[in-house]
Amino acid sequence: MPLYTNTYKQVKYISGPLIFTESIPEAVYGAMVKIQLPNHTFRNGQVLEVSEENVVIQVLEETTGLDIGETTIIIQEDVAKLGVSIDMLGRAFSGSGKPIDGLPDIIPESHREITGAPINPVMRDMPSDFIQTGISAIDGLNTLVRGQKLPIFSGSGLPANEIASQLMRQAKVLGEEESFAIVFAAMGITQREASFFLEDFERTGALNRTVIFMNLANEPTIERLLTPRYALTTAEYLAFEKDMQVLVILTDITNYCEALREIGSAREEVPGRRGYPGYMYTDLATIYERAGRIKGKKGSITQIPILSMPDDDITHPIADLTGYITEGQIVLSREIHRKGLYPPIDALPCLSRLMNQGIGIGKTREDHREFADQLYACYARGRELKRLVAIIGEESLTEIDQQYLKFAEDFEKIFLGQGQQNRNIEETFDVGWQLLSGLPDTELTRISRPYIDKYYKKG
Repeated sequence: MPLYTNTYKQVKYISGPLIFTESIPEAVYGAMVKIQLPNHTFRNGQVLEVSEENVVIQVLEETTGLDIGETTIIIQEDVAKLGVSIDMLGRAFSGSGKPIDGLPDIIPESHREITGAPINPVMRDMPSDFIQTGISAIDGLNTLVRGQKLPIFSGSGLPANEIASQLMRQAKVLGEEESFAIVFAAMGITQREASFFLEDFERTGALNRTVIFMNLANEPTIERLLTPRYALTTAEYLAFEKDMQVLVILTDITNYCEALREIGSAREEVPGRRGYPGYMYTDLATIYERAGRIKGKKGSITQIPILSMPDDDITHPIADLTGYITEGQIVLSREIHRKGLYPPIDALPCLSRLMNQGIGIGKTREDHREFADQLYACYARGRELKRLVAIIGEESLTEIDQQYLKFAEDFEKIFLGQGQQNRNIEETFDVGWQLLSGLPDTELTRISRPYIDKYYKKG
């Protein structure tokens, strides 16, 4: 890697986590730099912008103590890189890739650029392997497929972290003995949330197959922009060099986007929707599009980003753009959460665009698609009748309407509200068919007659 020994002291001014300098010949976009303070201590930084007049450097630690006249910039390497090794499993790192578990630095097997290597679209393999999560609302209705990116849309106070933890424990590919290696990236989370994940990893034994990158709420904002890139660089190494199946959990994407907005404001950029940078769509795509499978490679990267919707607004720019880039969404419901049901997944707005690739004969079961369609239709009608009852009263409903109303209640309590139970896909089918069997078989208009004859349980 090119190493430059030239030092520069042309600092113009400092704004928040950014240093603005005069033009530096060796500076290139993404270059890592050392920042020497007047007291001869060092801090790390990265070149964020290069022009004929200026260089903008983001400081990856605090800017307290920096001085315009005495601060020295030292160019280190051309782009940000991470030393990776199989020994990273079971280790915890800061958001900038430094060990925080009290153990020594790893001995890297190679150094990789954190921006990732572009994947030729022609070499991408279509995700097609069913992942059993043990959660009926996902397995039965919004199937997760290996190599997919499926975000969880949460709201403040909803148990998205608990669901993510459950997915990390339970996710597996049917018919294969291999379990997922987990890369967990936390951005701007609280100490309480960090303790929850660390204790859960240790309690369940998942720590040995997990690589943790953690940026806490009281740590530098700028570090949040690097955390997911360090995590995904590690995931790419484990998946495509070590042939592992990797599950990447990213939480919380909203904190990441807030960091983008803060840096954009410090750079005096023209804001876009709700003050977020106009390039936020492209920036998020550089994260989400690093999931997938490559032809000729055994490994895969499955991505589950978690984002908190401000004011539970699914049209908020962060949720809106994430929905465009990813292949569906799992939406948590505050109403279902208030009923004391877990997981509080609202089935109707959920979607998995790759579901059809991972279900059917040889993967789940031959009736899966029609089974899911019928559950959706019956639950949607029951929800509609709930709203109607609030206006006209339950006494005005017909007998079949009352059956649909009961179906919706039972569907939420039994199918969705399974608690911490780990259901295999056959158990999910059994529970769903038991609920459908509470309706007359003539109402099952979305299921073929052979499947009704086989699975419908009269009485």
